[in-house]
Amino acid sequence: MKARDVVLTGLMLFSLFFGAGNLIFPPYLGMEAGTAVWPAIAGFIITGVGLPLLSVAAVALAQDGIRSLGQGVHPLFRFCFSLAVYLAIGPFFGIPRAASVAYEIGAKPFFPASGSLVMWLFTGVFFALVYWLSLNPSKLVDRIGQWLTPMLLLSIAVLCLAGLIRLDDPQAEPVEKYASAPLAKGMLEGYLTMDTIAALAFGIVVIQALRDRGIDRPALQAKATIQSGVIAAAGLALVYAGIAGVGARMAGAGSFANGAELLSHVSSLLFGSGGKVLLGVIVALACLTTAIGLVAACAQYFHELTPAVSYRAYVTALTLFSFVMSNLGLNALIAVSVPVLTMLYPLAIVLVVLSFFHHFFRGSAKVYGMALLFTGVFSLYDGFKAMGVETAWLEPFLSWAPLFSVGLGWVVPALIGAVLGFLIDWPTVVNRKHAA
Repeated sequence: MKARDVVLTGLMLFSLFFGAGNLIFPPYLGMEAGTAVWPAIAGFIITGVGLPLLSVAAVALAQDGIRSLGQGVHPLFRFCFSLAVYLAIGPFFGIPRAASVAYEIGAKPFFPASGSLVMWLFTGVFFALVYWLSLNPSKLVDRIGQWLTPMLLLSIAVLCLAGLIRLDDPQAEPVEKYASAPLAKGMLEGYLTMDTIAALAFGIVVIQALRDRGIDRPALQAKATIQSGVIAAAGLALVYAGIAGVGARMAGAGSFANGAELLSHVSSLLFGSGGKVLLGVIVALACLTTAIGLVAACAQYFHELTPAVSYRAYVTALTLFSFVMSNLGLNALIAVSVPVLTMLYPLAIVLVVLSFFHHFFRGSAKVYGMALLFTGVFSLYDGFKAMGVETAWLEPFLSWAPLFSVGLGWVVPALIGAVLGFLIDWPTVVNRKHAA
């Protein structure tokens, strides 16, 4: 495969990852971390970039994408898990959220007194573009990697360079949560981006793009996908560092409720009324490319499940459904979807990590099953808690786990479950090794 094609595929993957959520987390981290911004953003990059890169590699090395990651557990789990992932990050949350965020940050500031009609019109145009650009997945690399990504990167570069050059650096002290362990806190913030789940879906888009370029051998597909993932990861790391640096220079500028307010203030401070236009372009491009990738990934997945239904039909259905969902409002989407993603995310990470050790324990179903069972107990607790369900009565049984208080209580139990499964299935694993 030509180096140019790998670079363009990597740029496409960067744009698919870089949605509005990725844009607003780092500057707020930078503002709160202050003088500890660099260790904090390093931690953010470790989990916010490193884990998605591992997911891309896992999907590339798997024979059948995300569905192969669950094959060591049970066929029913494999089907249910992959279906839940695609529905959650696709039509039920990821795709409509992209349009809602694009409207809230990129369009609503220009029409502050507008009603729902403007939102319907904006999302209508947004999804018309998504539909058109998603119809032919073989052209996604050219359309996104060659055109939309450079526009997005140029817009971000203008904002970051202007902020780093023109804004004073007050060297403010970090807020309490970043004062003692900024690296660890940054890692927790990066974990909350939940891009690892998106990576499981985007892998199929990259592999299909490679197939359209004549790369049919699985080994070459895996190599090119991983190379593209490294390019995307490098781009994400640079952008995160730049935006966090801008946020750190706003520590003394007042209080902001979130990263969106902070970026809006920064863009207006640097460029006046034109700053709103610049920020609107950045957000619109970031959301558009992410939505295109999610529609293409979901349509390809469902088309493979039911080949009798065409890819075009799925693109049409996903676009129309997401268009309606996006007009429910961002808060409603978050309220419904975050608990589901909270449940799925730990399971996805455990599957990805175990996939790299699959040959070591010879794909033992007990290793997969025990690790996921222990993980599932904690992820269900976190999901129900996010729903607002009363879970205090469970805390005495679960709070023994390290990192429980920060939502990572599943980590050690997952490791314990994997070890127990390995010990229980030890004779079978040994026999498989000898047979090999």
